Amino acid sequence: MATTEHGPLAGVRVVELAGIGPGPFAAMLLADLGADVVRVDRPGGSGLGIDPAYDLTNRNKRSVLIDLKADDGAARVLDLAERADILIEGYRPGVAERLGVGPDAALARNPRLVYGRMTGWGQDGPLAERAGHDIAYIALTGTLSMIGKSGEPPTVPANLVGDYAGGSLYLVVGVLAALQHARTPGGRGQVVDAAIVDGAAHLATMIHGMLAAGGWQDRRGSNLLDGGCPFYGTYETADGQYMAVGPLEQRFYDEFTALLGIGEEAPDRRDITRWEELRTLVADRFRTRTRAEWTEVFESTDACVAPVLSLREAPHHPHIAARSTFVEHGGLTQPAPAPRFSATPVSVRSGPARPGADTEAVAADWDVPGIARS
Repeated sequence: MATTEHGPLAGVRVVELAGIGPGPFAAMLLADLGADVVRVDRPGGSGLGIDPAYDLTNRNKRSVLIDLKADDGAARVLDLAERADILIEGYRPGVAERLGVGPDAALARNPRLVYGRMTGWGQDGPLAERAGHDIAYIALTGTLSMIGKSGEPPTVPANLVGDYAGGSLYLVVGVLAALQHARTPGGRGQVVDAAIVDGAAHLATMIHGMLAAGGWQDRRGSNLLDGGCPFYGTYETADGQYMAVGPLEQRFYDEFTALLGIGEEAPDRRDITRWEELRTLVADRFRTRTRAEWTEVFESTDACVAPVLSLREAPHHPHIAARSTFVEHGGLTQPAPAPRFSATPVSVRSGPARPGADTEAVAADWDVPGIARS
C-alpha cells in the first residue's frame, strides 16, 4: 500500500493568527495531521511567558513574523489568506475586523476560505466581548458542577475540558467539515464560530439525557460516573499512590471483588443505601498493599483497574510505550500525534516553530514575497 509521511491533510494550507490556548492547540492538531500550518507571530511574542523552544503546541508548524498594527500588516496576512484553505484566529469578537483581517476582508480575497474563530463565549451574546478563561466557560455550562466530590468544591480539571475538548477539538471538526463543503461542486467558504461554552455543553449531551430520564442527580459525586459510585473511582494505596477502579459490568465487577479479596463480604452493589459501606470496604482493602503490588494483581485481568500514573511516569508504562503513545523529538518527550492512519501516517516532523524563523521559506513556498519585507 502506498503511503505518505505527512498525514491525511497533506496539501492543506492553514494560516494561524498567533494566540494562546485552544487556537494554537487546534492548529497543532491540523499540523500533526499533515497540514502546512503557518503561524503568524507578532513582534514581542504572545505574552504567555513560555520559552518558544518548549511550546509543543507549535510543533509541526512554520512561523512568520508580521506586525498586524503596521501599515502593511493586514495586507501581508491577507496575501497568505488568499493562498490558504483555512484561517484560524482567537481574538475577541471584532478585533480581527479592526485589524483588517476579519472574515469579510479574508473571504473577499479568497471566497473558498474557511475562517475559523475560536473564542470562549462565542461571537455574540451578552458576554461575547468579556474576558474569560477555561474555568469560567465550563462553570456557566454546568460542566464544572459535575466534577468533584460530594460536599466539596468543584475540582478544576486543568484546562482540558474547556480549552481543548470543548474548544480546540470542536474548532478542528468545524473547519474540516467546512473545508469539505468548500471543496464540493458549488461549495464556498464560510465562518466557523467555535465557542468553548458551546463545545463544553455539547460534551455533556449524554448526561443531560440521563438527567431528563431521572438517571442522573444534579449534584456532583452522587452518580455512576462522577465518583459517587464505589466501583467507579480512585482509591489510595499503602504507599500514598492511587488505583483507578471502573468495573461497571457485573462480570467485570465479580472479577474485581474476587481479586481484591472482598467477594464474600461485599454488600450487594445494586443497593445504593449500602454504597458507603462498600466504598469503605474497598478503600480499606486497597490500603493494605502498594500501588505496584495492586498493579501486579490486576494486570492481565478484565477487572478494569489501573494504576494512576503521573505525567512523568505515563510514557514508561509497558502498554503506552509499546504503542509509542509518547515520542521524543528534539530532546522533548511529548504525546504523539493522534489518531492513527493506515495509509497516511502522522508524525512529529519538526519541533516548536520559532517566531519568524520560517518567513523566507514560506514566502517562497506560498509565493507571497511581500511577507518577507522587514
